[in-house]
Amino acid sequence: MAFRLEEVVPWGRSFEEYRKMFALSDKDLSERILGCADGPASFNSGLTKRKGKIVSVDPLYRFSREEIRDRIDQVFETVLGETRKNAHEFVWETIPSVEALGQTRRKAMDDFLDDYSEGLDEERYINASLPELPFREKEFDLALCSHYLFLYSPHLSLDFHLRSIRELCRVARELRIFPLLELGAVPSRHLEEIQKKLREEEHTVSIVSVSYEFQRGGNRMMKVRNDSAVCEG
Repeated sequence: MAFRLEEVVPWGRSFEEYRKMFALSDKDLSERILGCADGPASFNSGLTKRKGKIVSVDPLYRFSREEIRDRIDQVFETVLGETRKNAHEFVWETIPSVEALGQTRRKAMDDFLDDYSEGLDEERYINASLPELPFREKEFDLALCSHYLFLYSPHLSLDFHLRSIRELCRVARELRIFPLLELGAVPSRHLEEIQKKLREEEHTVSIVSVSYEFQRGGNRMMKVRNDSAVCEG
């Protein structure tokens, strides 16, 4: 199926949000990191400024800076309007209002756009998507998947989740996924079965509470490791 820009809703989170969502220590930030489905987040830009080693993948990166900026502008107010209508699904503490959310997201996406052309040249932004990634086995120490797996459980099947997680395990020694809720701020319909199947495959799976919560109840991430064997699709 073709990936069409007019069907995408770019919405990027900041470096500090990534740190909290994934409970990233200074040691974590010194490792080789893969950001999966990063979209217009500023984590890559922020970590690069801190001399970190980071590659982000997303099919969004097949488009130009100008095309992505135009699409952000087209959907920005619509996303904020939907957030206002569903305000009860969110925790308005660190981000106190819809207006503050807009400022936070716009700043993160502007930082991404400022870095995007240079990042493409340096191959820090790569046009790729799950469930198949163009990397060697264990090329990364840590893979992070933000607001894609689990969040879109109504649209992405259990099989797609499993294939994607196995692939992320193949290319990284540890995988972290955040959040574990799907749209509507309810637990992902796939979460329990995925934990069961991964453990049957001898992965180490843990659910970890984090200090970040914006989607109400969304303050947990999943860690997955398989040190004894290479994950297979």
